[in-house]
Amino acid sequence: MFLKGKTALITGSTSGIGLGYARALAAQGANVMINGFGDADLIQSYVAELSKVSGGKAHYSAADMTVPDSIRAMVSECTNLLGSPDILINNAGIQHVAPVDEFPEDKWDAILSIILSSAFHTTKAALPAMKAKGWGRIINTGSMHSLVASPFKSAYNAAKHGLAGFTKTVALEVATEGITVNNICPGYVWTSLVENQIPDTMKARGLTRDQVINDVLLANQPQKKFVQVEQLAALAVFLCRDEASAITGTNLSVDGGWTAQ
Repeated sequence: MFLKGKTALITGSTSGIGLGYARALAAQGANVMINGFGDADLIQSYVAELSKVSGGKAHYSAADMTVPDSIRAMVSECTNLLGSPDILINNAGIQHVAPVDEFPEDKWDAILSIILSSAFHTTKAALPAMKAKGWGRIINTGSMHSLVASPFKSAYNAAKHGLAGFTKTVALEVATEGITVNNICPGYVWTSLVENQIPDTMKARGLTRDQVINDVLLANQPQKKFVQVEQLAALAVFLCRDEASAITGTNLSVDGGWTAQ
């Protein structure tokens, strides 16, 4: 349990990829603060699970990733309850699928805010303590859409591309501080975020559910299968190891070969 005594703060972690990160880091002994929305009882069961697995502490923050003051308060709460974040994972995200000329402006603003701007606010708040310790790991959840684009996802593509650039910039700024900053770029992972966009894609493209899965979602994923949450979590754990200390400023593709094409 090589992360014993360290604290991880993970946004968007009450389900899917984020919860996978939390479980994997807790299994290595980290104290964990999770964040997101969902059923209160279910979330508390996750907190209890994480505490038991880590042998340390876990807490939940309901901070709204569209509100900078709420984000700063979350980092402060984490520091007070668990210790300042040694590991920050920016994973919060939402999706909306529509042609750009029909794209709702409020959806555009929300997607950019939750995916990109929240990462700026968490990073700004967490960095001073990491610098003081001389150690830190910042991991952003990008996407193959950090590197390539798909139609009808203008806001998501813009936010994830922005996250890739933000990752590189921060990595360069803290390169001598013992802090690494990386962007994990998954292909399609079978989570609620992916599942919930299927109806919109069916409507936008005039396709059946099976056609969306096979001819859209997995069309450019050469392995023809969804990436697993556990695969992403294992990479995040490795990035926290000393052996990964020279890996920084990178966009790490876990996409079944998507971006090899």
